[in-house]
Amino acid sequence: MAFSHGSNDGQKFMGVFTLALVLGGILPEFRIPFWVILLCATIMGLGTAVGGWRIVKTMGLRLTKLEPVHGFAAETGAALTIELASRLGIPLSTTHTINTAIMGVGATKRLSAVRWGVSGNIVMAWILTFPVCGLLGYLVAKAVSLAVALAR
Repeated sequence: MAFSHGSNDGQKFMGVFTLALVLGGILPEFRIPFWVILLCATIMGLGTAVGGWRIVKTMGLRLTKLEPVHGFAAETGAALTIELASRLGIPLSTTHTINTAIMGVGATKRLSAVRWGVSGNIVMAWILTFPVCGLLGYLVAKAVSLAVALAR
């Protein structure tokens, strides 16, 4: 899972971080330095080590009761999905992938083993994320444009 998570999200972090270095005048051109790769790997590794287990444990208790074998199945299924998507250049959410894998594993016991109310809340949050982020991005861009225009 960690390898797949890095292959999916690592390049996003490195790209944004390197872009900030270029825009800040620290780097003369957009080329990802090796130290940025190491920094990304270190930060993602520490984040997974510190928070990853807690997140999976929480989701494993909120969505359905997971035994170690079920956690392994969910992690493996999610990792394979993320890796395939990364190889095909398809962006996806690691969180969405592991959550739906946990739902799938829970459903193998019986459909009622999955807390569908919790699942519904998670899916609703996913659906609302896109329009809310789009609206907030629009409003921030308009506010910045207005501030720049007024400053002239």
